Amino acid sequence: MRAAVLREYGEPLDITEVERPTAAEHGVVVDVATCGICRSDWHGWRGDYEGMDLIGQVMGHEPAGVVVETGAEVEYLCEGDEVVVPFRIADGTCSRCRNGHTHVCESGPSLGFNESVPGAFGEEIHAPWADVNLSLLPEDVSMVEMAGLGCRFVTSFHALAHRADVSAGDWVAVHGCGGVGLSAIDVATAIGGNVVAVDLDDETLDTARRFGAVETVNARETADVPKAIHDITDGGADVSVDALGIAETCQNSVASLAHFGQHVQIGLTTQEEGGYVSLPTDEMVRKELEFIGAYGMQPTRYDEIFRMVEQDRIHPGALVSREVSLDDLNDRLEAMTNFETQGIEVITEY
Repeated sequence: MRAAVLREYGEPLDITEVERPTAAEHGVVVDVATCGICRSDWHGWRGDYEGMDLIGQVMGHEPAGVVVETGAEVEYLCEGDEVVVPFRIADGTCSRCRNGHTHVCESGPSLGFNESVPGAFGEEIHAPWADVNLSLLPEDVSMVEMAGLGCRFVTSFHALAHRADVSAGDWVAVHGCGGVGLSAIDVATAIGGNVVAVDLDDETLDTARRFGAVETVNARETADVPKAIHDITDGGADVSVDALGIAETCQNSVASLAHFGQHVQIGLTTQEEGGYVSLPTDEMVRKELEFIGAYGMQPTRYDEIFRMVEQDRIHPGALVSREVSLDDLNDRLEAMTNFETQGIEVITEY
């Protein structure tokens, strides 16, 4: 089958023939219909994840597709089922899994970032422990709509619906309006937040308004982003999200908060930060701020998203800005380097 293989960091992926997967006793093989192209893939392609060897890896971690083979121990899935595969694979046996936190399984690998689970920048994938991990798509939800669900949208939903305390009328600042940021804007609006969107591009900020942002700040044209947010909100945001992961957006997010505010970190850092960002800890103490991380979401809770999609309250499908082929993948990763993408771009042709 055709797949895109990482041979050297920062160099074009090798689109070549690789061996098709077969189903383990507890797993299924999924024929990939579509897969989102995520900034986490870009980070991996660039070599930003210190200590993670991705050379030789088939990446891609936001797939939806059709089950074409099942292992003998699989009970709840059948060939022909349309499914979403999460990026964080759980084995279902550790204490976190048993307590409902499969998205942070102690030993489960990450799809497309571990040798044991080659990713979805290829025609088929193997999904282990399938009964624990896979979610059936509702009949009226398309696979293209769900292409970015397994990473960006579910992480934003988990961050704002489960981790932070967003209440009706709260001010929510979102720093960075790519796929994650627009997802966060959509979710925050749906649960009653008033969103201030921050980005460098006016066209992107126009898109943010379409997804519910009531105010926008162009960081390229604003000398002091936190002050602008304090002025707009008359004292600071109740919740602020770093959806990009560079030091500036993280620090701006924390500085944008009112007393007792919550900073939510979704974006992962680049090589420059190396996983570490300095923060005004004394100010965080004096203002009793919270720093919250959010990483994926349990597939057992995806029905919350599906119900809100069916009620037209959130709109993950509307975030899909472009459908491309596997042969376009290298160009789209390069476009991410220059911040030339908007929304969620997805592969629909292999």
